Amino acid sequence: MLQIAPLLAWTTLAAAASSLDHWNALNSSVGGRLYVGIPLARPCFELADTAGSTNATQCEAVRNGWTNSLFLVDQFGAFMNTQWGSCQKTSKSCLIHGFNVSDPSPSDAPNVCEQGSVPSFYIDVRNASDVQAAFTFSRRTGVPLVVKNTGHDYKGRNSAPGSLALWTHNLRSLSYNASFVPAGCHISKVKPGVTMGAGTIFNDVVAFAEANNITVLTGAETSVGASGGWLMGGGHGALSNTLGLGVDRVLEFKIVTPDGSFLTANECQNTDLFWALRGGGGGTFGVVLESTTLASPKMSLQVAFAAFSPNNTNATRGFYEVLAENSLRWAEQGFGGYIGPSQAIYVTPKLNSSETAATMQPLFAYMKSLAPNDPGVQFFAVEVPSYGAFFDKFITGAPVGENAVIASRFIPAANFANKTSRATLVDALMQTLAHVTYSLGIMVTTPFNVPDDGSTSVTEAWRTSIWSAIAEGAWDGATPLANETAAYTGISNAANFLRAITPDAAYQNEADVYEPNHKVSFWGTHYPRLLKIKHKYDPDNLLMCWHCVGYDPKSPRFSCYI
Repeated sequence: MLQIAPLLAWTTLAAAASSLDHWNALNSSVGGRLYVGIPLARPCFELADTAGSTNATQCEAVRNGWTNSLFLVDQFGAFMNTQWGSCQKTSKSCLIHGFNVSDPSPSDAPNVCEQGSVPSFYIDVRNASDVQAAFTFSRRTGVPLVVKNTGHDYKGRNSAPGSLALWTHNLRSLSYNASFVPAGCHISKVKPGVTMGAGTIFNDVVAFAEANNITVLTGAETSVGASGGWLMGGGHGALSNTLGLGVDRVLEFKIVTPDGSFLTANECQNTDLFWALRGGGGGTFGVVLESTTLASPKMSLQVAFAAFSPNNTNATRGFYEVLAENSLRWAEQGFGGYIGPSQAIYVTPKLNSSETAATMQPLFAYMKSLAPNDPGVQFFAVEVPSYGAFFDKFITGAPVGENAVIASRFIPAANFANKTSRATLVDALMQTLAHVTYSLGIMVTTPFNVPDDGSTSVTEAWRTSIWSAIAEGAWDGATPLANETAAYTGISNAANFLRAITPDAAYQNEADVYEPNHKVSFWGTHYPRLLKIKHKYDPDNLLMCWHCVGYDPKSPRFSCYI
């Protein structure tokens, strides 16, 4: 039997559920897998207004794993960007120093571990009936629901104060069918497909693909869920230029909708839902338990790498100028990759080694010009035998275990079209970089060579863009939360230099919390149709998240946003 009486001091959730009997009934219906949500750093605190207890051994494990995404992904109370476990508006949190994890002062008295926005309870989801029970419970009691998978979310959509979470991370199945036919479809629809549980992470997908001599598109952080919000929000990766977005490649979803139905959505049944899930965003139309995605043959890749010393800031403008001048050609040649202020990684499956060396000559020549005065200069082109080899050697992922805020903008082909437009773009990049508090990242992952055939619901701007530029800010997890408004506003303002020269378009999974026109930015002309489908499958709005389709900014579940 679930024991929640001691928790009444720190949550009103039991009152919202009317009685302990409701909670015990829910716990029974999900096989005893209803648990109390405990902030990750709770074992390090002597004083707490949460469940859990002080434990030196557990605290040491938390400190050692605080900046390791593969550790965090296995902890329900962990969030890759730590502010989303806090109630930012009230400064209630349970955090240690992300920049100095061994410092005991944030967890020492008189500091108190508080629940913040960590969901008060969660179900360790293992099957459809668990989700169906949660929907019934929420409808009956009014307790808000959130969907949490791996903890990767730049906009806090996987947490809310006083909520019940559906934790899908332990749905980790993986299988390959070289002759997959979507349910209800004719045999002519047969394609090679990999079926992945919602919690399956990129690390596992890449290793599985290598073992089966296939290629499966992923993003650049090892612990992101391949069937979760990454996929339903669009899903970009280094090979998206030629293979498309994740939503271009998905063949089928298995989903529980808020009315309790367990549905299969593909191009032959529940087609409206299939369209919505291919870009409409996660945690919105239902809870996806698994997806099947197209598998491509194993392929060799050409990789070009260039870098100079990060403190050689005088080289950045020239670096951007070379990239801007050549990016249209490189996009047509299938190059994707990642750019920082002092580094670029490009990869393509379309060229051979001599063609790659020739087309990258302008970039390598610039690196060579820097080399006499910069010992940090590196540049080379190399062939790797597979996407897995590229992933293991070149993908490092994003920093975790600290507060982070971002704002992004698609940079379309028009900004690279001529000398004047390129100069304007470089000026905007330099202005943005001057106003960020961490870095400026550029994703060269837009599906430039994959046309929009109308089967997905992402913004049409994906198809005409060359870059997705991301302004990034970060601050320590134990920094006073009163400073956070300035951090969010500052990064949003930094992105305004790029907003001024581009159409209204951004990637919803890597977007500004204050995105000024999110319906158009994320979905272009598709929002009205998405909202209609949302009302069809979730008329009671049981699933609601920040800047998701149908969200209400006045909802109490957003009371901790600033």
